[in-house]
Amino acid sequence: MAAHDAIDVIRAKRDGVELSPEQIRWVVDAYTRGAVPDEQMSALLMAVFFRGMAAGELAAWTQAMIDSGERKDLSSLGRPTADKHSTGGVGDKITLPLAPLVAACGVAVPQLSGRGLGHTGGTLDKLEAIPGWRADVHEEAYLAQLRDVGAVICAAGHDLAPADKLLYALRDVTGTVESIPLIASSIMSKKIAEGADALVLDVKTGSGAFMKDAEASRELARTMVGLGEAAGVRTVALVTAMDRPLGRAAGNAVEVAESVEVLAGGGPDDVVELTLALAREMLTGVGRDDVDPAEALQDGRAMDVWRRMITAQGGDPDAPLPRPAETHVVTAPATGTLTRLDAYSLGVAAWRLGAGRARKEDPVQAAAGIVWTAGVGERVTAGQPLLELQTDDADRIPRALAALEGAVGVDTDDEPLPLVLDRITAGS
Repeated sequence: MAAHDAIDVIRAKRDGVELSPEQIRWVVDAYTRGAVPDEQMSALLMAVFFRGMAAGELAAWTQAMIDSGERKDLSSLGRPTADKHSTGGVGDKITLPLAPLVAACGVAVPQLSGRGLGHTGGTLDKLEAIPGWRADVHEEAYLAQLRDVGAVICAAGHDLAPADKLLYALRDVTGTVESIPLIASSIMSKKIAEGADALVLDVKTGSGAFMKDAEASRELARTMVGLGEAAGVRTVALVTAMDRPLGRAAGNAVEVAESVEVLAGGGPDDVVELTLALAREMLTGVGRDDVDPAEALQDGRAMDVWRRMITAQGGDPDAPLPRPAETHVVTAPATGTLTRLDAYSLGVAAWRLGAGRARKEDPVQAAAGIVWTAGVGERVTAGQPLLELQTDDADRIPRALAALEGAVGVDTDDEPLPLVLDRITAGS
């Protein structure tokens, strides 16, 4: 690879000049190897933050990040593969029932997931509430589980897009996180490197989402769909509501319990609806739209895969989930229709109760979280139990209550978003 001068690359982007694929490949590779220092890459990231990237630049940048590590080859599985990514939200436990559901329909699901940070929960943190369950699965066991069970949810190894790990950490400390090209390339480099045939993106919008504005969420969705298609992965995105939390629980063990309810054929309507919508997109992406995932939920096939998936990773699907040492009930403030249950506020409260972390190295409480008895649009009676705060540390409850001030509204003018706002495909 021909060498370039980092200062020339920085100046070009600073001045709005489109970078060549060669410049992009060189600078990403050189930074990953340590040949370009943090201060120069920080300057380039800030230039990208203000100048943006053309479609060709972004495709080259994303491919360079993929090429910094390995791209998994899943062709030996003998069945189609589909993956899903959510941009994160509150009560967003959809991956837990979705992966075994799609696997029960004959499509392998290689789901590499992450941990929670701030007010958004992490899939691995939730699953670690199950006694014995392990997030780390080595390569041979990963492929064997995909072959035998059809689904795996685990932590990503260090060999997938290592450039992204370095760039993500740098963006976090240089004020360059909120850039659609940088967000899109970060997400898509990892998801494309996972090697699935098809990818479905769940791009959240609303107070509890990373993107609060619906049009910004659509722009992120369009950008990521374009990157997936450019890399040869059939990609579609749903833009979905996160102005209120999903389901009736936010936390760790409480979300596992709710996911099991869905797999048993019950569970909250919104969780079931979104799980089925995403499952249908994943199946369509690999040409299996002749299969109805609703049947696999109702006849127990999805639950069977769940049990096998949990067992394969050392977990006991029959073990009791952790229970909190302390609880606190918040009652409905008035009689009428619940019109506001703010996702961000509930997410912060669950985080303060111990369900989330402020830093990546912080521990989380398996039993921490919040459950609620009514969703937006339902009738409540003044004084009825509405929220139950759960934690192992009673000293956390006052700060969680502070986060909930103004989070609940009865008969207000709030207009809830539709659960699915938009479907984004290539060229849309």
